[in-house]
Amino acid sequence: MVELDGSVRAPVEGAERVRGVDPAEQITVTVYVRRDPNAPPAPDPAAEAAKRPQDRRYLSPSEVEASFGASQADLQAVVAYAQSKGLSASDASAATRSVRVTGQAGAISSAFGVELGYFRHGRVTYRGRIGPVKVPAQLSGIVEAVLGFDNRPIGRSYLRRSMTGATPVSPDAEEGGLPPNTYLPPQVAEMYGFPASYDGTGETVAVFVFNGAIGSGVSAPGGYQLSLLTEYFTNVLGMNPPTLTDVVVQGPGNQPGDGTNPYDVSGEVYLDLCIVGSLAPGAKIAVYFTEFSEQGWVEAINRAVTDTVNNPSVISISYGNPENDPNSAWSQAGIQQVNQAFTAAAAAGRTICCAAGDSGAADEPDTTTVHVDFPASSPWVLGCGGTRLDSSAGTISSEVVWNDLQDGNGATGGGVSALFEKPTWQAGTLAVALPGVTPPPAPPGGRGVPDVSSLADPETPYVIVTPNGSLGGVGGTSAAAPLWSALISRFNEALGTRVGYLNPLLYTNYSDALRDITDGNNGGYEAGPGWDACTGWGSPGASALLQALQGPGSGS
Repeated sequence: MVELDGSVRAPVEGAERVRGVDPAEQITVTVYVRRDPNAPPAPDPAAEAAKRPQDRRYLSPSEVEASFGASQADLQAVVAYAQSKGLSASDASAATRSVRVTGQAGAISSAFGVELGYFRHGRVTYRGRIGPVKVPAQLSGIVEAVLGFDNRPIGRSYLRRSMTGATPVSPDAEEGGLPPNTYLPPQVAEMYGFPASYDGTGETVAVFVFNGAIGSGVSAPGGYQLSLLTEYFTNVLGMNPPTLTDVVVQGPGNQPGDGTNPYDVSGEVYLDLCIVGSLAPGAKIAVYFTEFSEQGWVEAINRAVTDTVNNPSVISISYGNPENDPNSAWSQAGIQQVNQAFTAAAAAGRTICCAAGDSGAADEPDTTTVHVDFPASSPWVLGCGGTRLDSSAGTISSEVVWNDLQDGNGATGGGVSALFEKPTWQAGTLAVALPGVTPPPAPPGGRGVPDVSSLADPETPYVIVTPNGSLGGVGGTSAAAPLWSALISRFNEALGTRVGYLNPLLYTNYSDALRDITDGNNGGYEAGPGWDACTGWGSPGASALLQALQGPGSGS
């Protein structure tokens, strides 16, 4: 048996092993194999992204599978091995390079050389393993990851509720019945200059929902009631509700809660759907439901990236975890699989927008060591940070870095990656650390996060429908990711093609089209002119950015 690179697991810090796993327990893991070694050379999406979107050639779904998918021989080798060990194999997919393997815990543990146990951490008991996953010599070099033995929770939503409980009922309400500096999403879009002639028609935005089992015996509700969305869009916004399609990858699917369960993520779901649905009202929304596990993450991302039915042009992710957090949520093998999927997404012209985190530069509550968030730290995504926005008479009067750390209500994430090298398109950017802050040991330069930003301060909140049907004020970089996703869907419609992987052009050609945020810090890094590790290049100057994308000149 040969150890898989990047598969080593450690227990959650402070977790206690409470019992073994019943050998008869049924377990399903997902086995990921290498890219077809005989595939045609995969294009470099970063090189193609140096051209204007109108000048690029994106790969079709069949071309993506041919360039980035698995060989049938490799998939069948996994199937044959599983069956030889008395396990069942299903859902072999060349596009996602994966096979699902199911069997009793005793047999499946033996087949992959792991020892399983149950570990308790706080209120959560999860099934986990310690050490590496192993495969037989004949699968060495073929299998890249085996995910699903460890089902510890991974990822949390980046939504923050207003501590003032802002609602549309206020004695000093301005036009529209809102207190000062409290906004319906379309008001924010108008202040940012979203192109009014386009509404995302013809586009599909993917939104992720994580719910279901969190370890053993604890479940996280999460979903939406269409009746609540319909009432909000019809009676509050005066708009049609969005067109939604549910895609269940893992877990219970659409399971809305009322917000009373502390693990309920329905508030996050309503935030994403209210923002995308109102800021890109012509776009369809595909809602991908999965579980809070590494296996659930990777399967959902692969499903969205290879979905030929819904075919999302933009993917919005409002969840994450510190890329190198002390709870070891992500394995290196899992991060590798996500990045490979993101690379394929870039080749297909899909833009991925990820929340940068809501706990400041630490990216972890109750800690002071700086981290950046994954997947926002991936160089293949548009990392979205947060600002505080004050306005007067429908125009922006002030916009600064979102930082409510002193009030205990979060701040925008941002910083320098300890995992990813600084991309060539990020050359010349500098993360200015506050006195006493030491950035993590990093590869050369380290990928800087975020790339862009927008309103996220829950004290200058969006007003949306909440899980109990009332209206409430919310923020967080959970709002920034769907706002940028909606904006890019409008750009796609305007350009007649996909914006796709935006980062190379954003940094080298179009950064001047954004609203530079120069004031504030996120508890670890200082804002300043140009790019910074709090708000990136800044918030949308949407009309200017569209004009830049439409105009002549590129890195081609």
